[in-house]
Amino acid sequence: MTIQPVPAFEPPYVMAVFSNVRTPDDTGYPETLDRMKEIVHANPGFLGYESARTPGGLGITVAYFRDQESLTRWRQDLEHQAAMKQGRADWYESYTLHVATVERSHGFARNG
Repeated sequence: MTIQPVPAFEPPYVMAVFSNVRTPDDTGYPETLDRMKEIVHANPGFLGYESARTPGGLGITVAYFRDQESLTRWRQDLEHQAAMKQGRADWYESYTLHVATVERSHGFARNG
């Protein structure tokens, strides 16, 4: 499996950057994460995401959406809202969410 960033999308589009520090308790987290992936992938305006965690425990997920309406649909999904509530109660020590409109996007991939 080749590791690659998501492709550059045709702007404008919306990105949500979720930075977080987790608690030691991950009870139910993997199952909920799998379900959230199913839900967001079913959103017709969802373009993709990238996620990484540092050895020190900082997690960053960047999700890309075609437009604000697609992001709003994700934010308002009832299962996602329940997961967010449980995240604040159990899984996250802290988090920050940044939402922005992307005005420029390009990429590079080495052939070979």
